[in-house]
Amino acid sequence: MTASATPPAIPAAPQPPVTVRVFLQRFSSTPRGARLARHLALHQLHSWGVPHGTETSETAAVLVAELAANAVTHGLVPGRDFELRLALEPGKLIVDVSDPRGECRPPRPGEMRASAERPGGEEGGRGLVLVAALADRWSVLDRVPVGKTVRAELDLPSR
Repeated sequence: MTASATPPAIPAAPQPPVTVRVFLQRFSSTPRGARLARHLALHQLHSWGVPHGTETSETAAVLVAELAANAVTHGLVPGRDFELRLALEPGKLIVDVSDPRGECRPPRPGEMRASAERPGGEEGGRGLVLVAALADRWSVLDRVPVGKTVRAELDLPSR
């Protein structure tokens, strides 16, 4: 009887561990809720190693503030909250702000016009111009079962 030889296993190349950190919280659709979202986002980022006062922290604070203010102003449905989701992935930070008004969608990236160029001199839209300037990418997504999510992504500096 002969024993069959099993070829030795080839060791896999070492892979760096992938850690994704997620923060998810609902807030009242009020100016106070928007301020609290910004405050808690900064606190959470600091606990993940993105210190207060850094460029990433300050940029994320502005993104959260603008998106939360838009959710409170344009996505308001009485009795319904808005939601903040932060995801810290290798190389990027994702900021999602969701609200229940799917029919009230902002323009897509590249479709925005300054308020002076809008028909009838319509006001507003400056917040998304700021989001577009600060985020490396941004988009508007459908939210299941109802509503929309505005996502802004920041590429993180290599550590």
